[in-house]
Amino acid sequence: MMSVLLSVAGSTAATAHVKWFCAYDLVGSPRGLGEVLCSDLEKLIGLSLLALMVGGLLEGTVLGAALTRSLDRTTAWARDNTELLFRAVCGAFFVSLWTLGGIILTPELKTANAAISWFQLAIAAGFLWRRTMPLSALGIVVLFATAVREYGAFHLADYPVFLGVAAYFALTGLGRSLPGGIRPLDVVRYTAAITLMWASVEKWAYPQWSFPLFVEHPAMTLGFSGEYFMKAAGAVEFALAFALVCTPLVRRIAAILLAATFVSAIFEFGKVDAIGHAPIIVAMVAIAADNATAPYRLRNLALTPVGYGAALAAFIGLYYGAHAMLQGTSML
Repeated sequence: MMSVLLSVAGSTAATAHVKWFCAYDLVGSPRGLGEVLCSDLEKLIGLSLLALMVGGLLEGTVLGAALTRSLDRTTAWARDNTELLFRAVCGAFFVSLWTLGGIILTPELKTANAAISWFQLAIAAGFLWRRTMPLSALGIVVLFATAVREYGAFHLADYPVFLGVAAYFALTGLGRSLPGGIRPLDVVRYTAAITLMWASVEKWAYPQWSFPLFVEHPAMTLGFSGEYFMKAAGAVEFALAFALVCTPLVRRIAAILLAATFVSAIFEFGKVDAIGHAPIIVAMVAIAADNATAPYRLRNLALTPVGYGAALAAFIGLYYGAHAMLQGTSML
């Protein structure tokens, strides 16, 4: 079973954003919680937690220290040029949106407002100078608010990472951090974790959205049923997303795995996936390169199951509760 879980972690379907490639219906009822919280999912969640615990234990060993030093050496260039990477990749991202036209931030958010495209080009231009980065950040927030107005808050709950990227550019451009020593990159990390955990629950709630992809690309499921595969893909993605808020080595390894799956999805799904995932890929690279340290405490390891369980319950409850409140559907 562990080999299955690791295979799914490397699968392109685990991180392909299904709304960009298949029909979806957010108004329709999600799978009932009684169907989602089955024995298969419980086993997959247990294996995911075991992997997190093993990673946490490894961090406090000689091998963990050696891995950290190796990561520090191999990611030195990305760490020294994190701001440049964000500016270049996000600049190219918004130029691509301007070129394509009719899109607000992500491929499925369509708009007939031609001014949006030119606004996105202006955002890209703002990344050329540090002084204008806060203006580009404000532009991203305006685009996000526009998308919320047109598509609703529930739909945009898929993308809080854009607000994290906006905060990164605003804080970096102003040369500031948030209270409590929260750095600009930390904000990106937290919002990326929220984005991916929410997306994981959506895989469990609406697995049928991905089934057409499995017809076109049957090898994705690794020989398993679509239902089981989506449970496993969601479990892997949730664990890796939760790992982004864990201890330094664990979150760096999680970021590497996530970046690898996002990049591998590009070869399967092409330019649309490359453009849509560009901001989160550069965020994962930056997190993998981040050499911020924290004291190793066994207490943190002991609290991992509590935090993981709380996050799982919170995101499932929030997703189903929000859907029931906004769409009038049942949670059961």
